[in-house]
Amino acid sequence: MGKFVITKRTNGEFQFNLKAGNGQTILTSEGYTTKAACLNGVKSVKINSQDDNRFDRRESSNGKPYFNLRASNGQIIGASEMYESVSARENGIESVKKNAPDSIIDDQE
Repeated sequence: MGKFVITKRTNGEFQFNLKAGNGQTILTSEGYTTKAACLNGVKSVKINSQDDNRFDRRESSNGKPYFNLRASNGQIIGASEMYESVSARENGIESVKKNAPDSIIDDQE
C-alpha cells in the first residue's frame, strides 16, 4: 500500500510525496504555506486521481514524458518524475490511480 509523506521544505513550506508500496515516489506536490493546505492537497489527489481526464500527459523540453495531476479547477496538485518512455509514464499514472485513494498519511514534519 502507498502512503503520502508530508515534509517541510527548507523555506518553511509543506509538501507531500505520494510513495508506492515499494517506496518509490510517484507524485510530488507544490509547496503549501500551511499544513492544513497540504492536507487538503492530499485529499484532492485522492479524489482527482480516479479521473483519467485529470492527468495531463506532457513531454519535457528534452523529450522525457511526465504528467501533472490537476484538480477540477485546473490547478496542478501533483507532478511526476521524468520517465524514459511513454509506457513508463502510463505505468506511473496507473500507480497513482491505484495507490492514492487508500494511502495513509505519514506526517514527518
